[in-house]
Amino acid sequence: MSNILVAQSGGPTAAINASLTGVIKGAKKTDGYERIFGALHGISGVIKEDFIELTDLTEEELRKIYCSPACYLGSCRYKMPSISEDSSIYEKIFDILDKKEIGAVFYIGGNDSMDTITKLAEYGNSIDSNIRFAGVPKTIDNDLVEIDHTPGYGSAAKYIAQSVLEMAHDTAIYEIPCVTIIEIMGRDAGWLTAASALARNSYSNIPQLIYLPEVAFDVENFVEDIKEKLKEVNNVVVAVSEGIRDASGNYISAQTAKEDKFGHAQLSGAGKCLEGIVKDRLGIKCRSVEINILQRCASHSTSLTDLEESQMLGEKAVQFAKEGNTGFMSTIRRISNDPYKCTIEMADLSHIANAARSVPRNWINESGNDVTSELINYMYPLIQGEVEIDFKNGLPEYMEISHLIGKKACNI
Repeated sequence: MSNILVAQSGGPTAAINASLTGVIKGAKKTDGYERIFGALHGISGVIKEDFIELTDLTEEELRKIYCSPACYLGSCRYKMPSISEDSSIYEKIFDILDKKEIGAVFYIGGNDSMDTITKLAEYGNSIDSNIRFAGVPKTIDNDLVEIDHTPGYGSAAKYIAQSVLEMAHDTAIYEIPCVTIIEIMGRDAGWLTAASALARNSYSNIPQLIYLPEVAFDVENFVEDIKEKLKEVNNVVVAVSEGIRDASGNYISAQTAKEDKFGHAQLSGAGKCLEGIVKDRLGIKCRSVEINILQRCASHSTSLTDLEESQMLGEKAVQFAKEGNTGFMSTIRRISNDPYKCTIEMADLSHIANAARSVPRNWINESGNDVTSELINYMYPLIQGEVEIDFKNGLPEYMEISHLIGKKACNI
């Protein structure tokens, strides 16, 4: 079987399309692969046989896809049942793969996506299928294990740092005491919020306070921390992860938290909650800013390092599969930090799916309200370089997505 299938899943990033172009480029220059199919909306598109052909995309089209935000093939939040629960859906998928003469499947995504491709690889092994299954990592959360850092994180970190630096200039113009709280994505891991520290420079130490979910959040300590900072400056900027929780494990935004199909809490409101506490307890001006999806779709401020590595991970995944490997994810191993060097390797999916990596406690200060220089040095290389994007009528010119826009939702 000489064709390949690629799909994207989970939350989008500014680099996930670079991984897609990596898979396409890798397949085009690898002998033995003839046609390249893309499944629209992840595994749900596979089940519905909702495919588009990617084989004849031109270099110019691939270049536009490379620097376009979000998922060119669309995404999904569909949780595959275990094989023991329902093997019929696996039988259907493999019948479709056989019909399309698919020799290798590449699934680009984060934790939940790695769960999906792991289950497919396990079923394939159980029936002695020759189809190869590979995971290509992505997630702005940077919480996948068996990898130094995840594609998408560097670009999101760069956007956060740029935005916080701009806020530093904004908050500095008034002498009126004020607190600004910036809520940043991160349900269980604080990697994204930690990136706010990259905004600090020779004239600004904003944000003065950073709170990650890895350390239990204490409201009383939080209020005291702000009081102490207000003794030094009029304007205090605080970066908080959406997933901060107290010592009992209760989210600060627990009143509004809901769960998705994978059982993950869907959070928002931590910043607004803390804004109310500051106003009530300190009686000063306070505002909260929720960056939300902006941090994952800001292709106008992507990291060149991030996109280049994302594409390499896609290309190498094709190479590894062609060599006969299956049930793996392509990974990054950092060789050195200064100068920054890394190599692309692979890891067993069974060690990755449903596992999450947190910020090490020793990369957070003892008080739990800031990060250490070790974490800052880890992040800096990942935001380096700028991506050249074409502009038209004053706006970025991305790859068109008419194949996604206007489609009606369909339940499986």
